[in-house]
Amino acid sequence: MSPISSPSPEATSATARVLPDGYDANRNAKADIQAALATAAKEHREVLIDFGANWCPDCKVLDAMFHSAQVEPLLQKDYVVVAVDVGEFDHNIDLASKYVNLQTSGIPALVVLQPDGTLRTATNDGSFANAQTMDAGQVSAFLTRWAPGGNQ
Repeated sequence: MSPISSPSPEATSATARVLPDGYDANRNAKADIQAALATAAKEHREVLIDFGANWCPDCKVLDAMFHSAQVEPLLQKDYVVVAVDVGEFDHNIDLASKYVNLQTSGIPALVVLQPDGTLRTATNDGSFANAQTMDAGQVSAFLTRWAPGGNQ
């Protein structure tokens, strides 16, 4: 019988990389972002903030793509993902306005931050607001472009 060993750092890290499942209005989004920045700094990843709502069809489509075989590995490798609920554009709006213009971006709106909180990009152009018309390749291309060391 072999001794029980503790999980490897890789296994522990992978466990901590669970992607959000939808948008939880009860979460403290500001605290979630701060925690994500701390994790990103330790793990040399970027923070991906996904502003959206559970009632939004495009948000649901993007969430499904985030969990797809093509996209999820990129998220797991390069990002700490935070889903922020904006309700009916009446929840976490002050927080969202710090990073993205929801009037032009629509939802879902994506923001990429460096671990020090510096804004790398925000989809102010509404490029993800029609996620239903996108495919996993387009989402992967965005993630690859803004990954740590990516070519923006």
